[in-house]
Amino acid sequence: MRALHPDWTYVADSVMGGVSRGQASTEQVAGRRAMRLTGTVSTDNGGGFIQMAFDLEQDASGCTGLELDVCGNGENYDLRLRTTRLTRAWQSFRTGFVAPSTWTTITVPFKTLEAYRTDANFDASELRRVGVVAVGREFAVDVAVSGVRLV
Repeated sequence: MRALHPDWTYVADSVMGGVSRGQASTEQVAGRRAMRLTGTVSTDNGGGFIQMAFDLEQDASGCTGLELDVCGNGENYDLRLRTTRLTRAWQSFRTGFVAPSTWTTITVPFKTLEAYRTDANFDASELRRVGVVAVGREFAVDVAVSGVRLV
């Protein structure tokens, strides 16, 4: 198991004309230091997402998945991974998860990821970006991540 120390960034659909609003900030959440994504997803004007993501500097070769410590508002979120093989912004390998109201560790085996809008196969040695995304419907966003590990 390898603990990661992500440098999270915030991205919203406004880069494509959408009107979702939010922020990602480091906060104390239920007794833990965490990166917290909050805001509102709007599907107006062709939008529909906000996200916090980080670029992976470590080599994930030989790893079989990710673990995340999450806490939130009980809503469904996406975990989206990108590899060097993906050339379009809309392509990813993804899975959904629920962010419960108490700190919970979720394990995401790479073999369970779904390829989205790509024929590429997931290869851990090519993993370059990890994102937590609130997407696809109008809702209030509140999800925090206190730890991320390669397993």
